[in-house]
Amino acid sequence: MFVDQVKITVQAGNGGDGCCSFRREKFIPKGGPDGGNGGKGGDVVFRAVGNLSTLLDLRYQQLYRAVHGKPGSGQMKTGKSGEDCVIQVPVGTVVRDFESRGVVLADLTEEFQEFIIVRGGRGGLGNEHYKSSTNRAPRRADSGEPGQHKVLFVELKLLADVAIIGFPNAGKSTLISKISNAKPKIADYPFSTLVPNLGLVKVGDYQSFIAADIPGLIQDAHLGKGLGTRFLKHTERTRLLVHLLDFSITSDRDPVADYEIIQNELKHFSEELYGKPQILVANKIDHPEAEAKFVEYQERLESINPTLLACSSVTGTGIKELVFKIYELLEKNKEE
Repeated sequence: MFVDQVKITVQAGNGGDGCCSFRREKFIPKGGPDGGNGGKGGDVVFRAVGNLSTLLDLRYQQLYRAVHGKPGSGQMKTGKSGEDCVIQVPVGTVVRDFESRGVVLADLTEEFQEFIIVRGGRGGLGNEHYKSSTNRAPRRADSGEPGQHKVLFVELKLLADVAIIGFPNAGKSTLISKISNAKPKIADYPFSTLVPNLGLVKVGDYQSFIAADIPGLIQDAHLGKGLGTRFLKHTERTRLLVHLLDFSITSDRDPVADYEIIQNELKHFSEELYGKPQILVANKIDHPEAEAKFVEYQERLESINPTLLACSSVTGTGIKELVFKIYELLEKNKEE
């Protein structure tokens, strides 16, 4: 199950109490105070790991607590610090404060990156700390500080170089299954893809890039229709968009109108996403009538986006050219 957003509660450990104690040993008169400090409470830490691809674990455990610090004791012994609570999440996880989701607390974009989301309380001071030349027998010992507490909104944004977007049934899943190692669900009805799929695309022997198949968009998706814009956040980290247009003989849709609808949805979601470079792909060119339709629309589409390619995932026509074009633009984008 692919889970990309959850709400959880985290509680850091409380600090241990300081100890009020006096040294009492035979032959040692006026031993004085020897109460130790309390231990520090454990922190709650987010750690990004590469072998996770979903927030499923966080859905089933929504409360995370670190261990409290132990109290101090006599003979100036400091209490044991509480153990940290480490929450492992996929690379690309964004942690926000639930009360104000716009405030990003942590953005984990690299493997093994860690972030302390709430800190444990400091241990209380024992009475040994307060002894002085004028106060030789202090009876003061402090309580430990409480640990921090937060309610968090955790979301996953996939890390991919390329996002494949388009209307439902435009052939996105079939394309990513042909060019990469991804095995998405493929069917001849709309919204067969309900979650994003990631795939590694190899270019030659040593070059590669990561592609993501984004569930289909429809008109007014930004208003919540269809699958809404929930999965568009996975395209925000990509450097390039591959926009598929359906030219199949069974489709009576206008490719130019479909392009404008998707562009409008991108613009409503994010101006930055709308401005990303795109490759326009006339897909399902696997029939003479589809080829004739492409010729009819080619000039109009090239005026919209000069980077226009035609391909068919079924016959394999144009697939290699598309992969090399994607890699070429990614390298150019990297240099810039």
